[in-house]
Amino acid sequence: MINSEKIFNTNNSRRKFIASLSLIAGAEVLLSIPFVSNAANFITPIEEFTVGQIMETFIKSVPSGVLNKTVDILKSGSADMKVKGIVTSMFATIEVIKKTIALDANFIIVHEPTFYNHEDDVAWLKNDSVYQYKSELLKQNNIAVWRNHDYIHGLVPDGVTMGVLEQLDWKKYSEKSLPNLINIPAVSLKELINHLKIKLGIEQLRFIGDPNQTCKKILFEPGAAGRNMQIGGIRQYKPDVLICGEISEWETAEYVRDARAKGDSVSLIVLGHVASEEAGSEFMLEWLKQKFPSIKSTHIPAGNSLSFL
Repeated sequence: MINSEKIFNTNNSRRKFIASLSLIAGAEVLLSIPFVSNAANFITPIEEFTVGQIMETFIKSVPSGVLNKTVDILKSGSADMKVKGIVTSMFATIEVIKKTIALDANFIIVHEPTFYNHEDDVAWLKNDSVYQYKSELLKQNNIAVWRNHDYIHGLVPDGVTMGVLEQLDWKKYSEKSLPNLINIPAVSLKELINHLKIKLGIEQLRFIGDPNQTCKKILFEPGAAGRNMQIGGIRQYKPDVLICGEISEWETAEYVRDARAKGDSVSLIVLGHVASEEAGSEFMLEWLKQKFPSIKSTHIPAGNSLSFL
C-alpha cells in the first residue's frame, strides 16, 4: 500500500531544497552586478560621530570627569560637527592645518595652544595678520580644533607620560605608583643622551652633568612642569638625572648647577617641550583607533619650531 503521507513529506522537502537553490542562485546573480558587489558601504551604513561625542567619550575616561576650569575647549568649529577624519598633533600649526585639509579631515586634536598663549586669548591678536590668516584658514575649511591638555594629563596613568615611555621602551622600568620615576639598567649619562636622541628624533640636547656619570634612577617631567615640580622632584626622589621638557634657565638649571657644586651627583637633560610630549599625540591616536575605529585618524608631527646650527 502506498504511504501518501510519506510522499507528501518527500515532495515538500524537495520543494524546499529547490527553493533554497533558487535563492542562492539569485544572490549570486545579484552579487555579479558591479554596483551591488562593490556596495559594502551601501549595505552597511558607516556610523557617524560628532566632535562633541568624541570629546565626551575621552573626558568620561578621566577620573576627574568634566573640569569646571580648563583650557581644553574648542578653539574653532562646533561640537555638533560630523567628523570626517581626525588628525592628532602637538600644535595646530598652519602646516598641520593644510595637511589636514589635504587628508579631507575636519577635526584636529592638539595638546598645546593654537593662538600663542596658554588660554588662547585672541583679544590682543584681532588685528594681527598671522592670527587672521590662521583663523580664516580653519573657518573656511570648516575645521574643528580641540585642545586636549588637562584631560590627557588627568588620565591614570598620565597619557603623555605613557606615550613617551612607550617610545623610549621604558614602560617596563617605570614605577606603577609613579610612572614618571624610572629605574633603568645602569648606563652613562652620554649613553642615556644618545638613547634619547635616537628614540625621540632629537638633533641635539642640552644637559648639565658629567658624561661619564652612571645613571639608573630617572625622574621624567615632560612639557613645562615648572620649577616647583622639577626642583621639588629632585629634592623628594633624589634621581641620578632629571629629564624634562623645558625650563626657565634661571631656575632649575641654576639649582642643578649649585647642587652639583655642593657635591650632589644629580644631572639635568632638557629635551625641549615638543620632543618631550609629542608621543602623547601618538597615544591619543591609538586611543582614537580603539574607540572610534570607523573614523580615519592620523598623527601629524608638528615638529620643533626651532632649528640647530
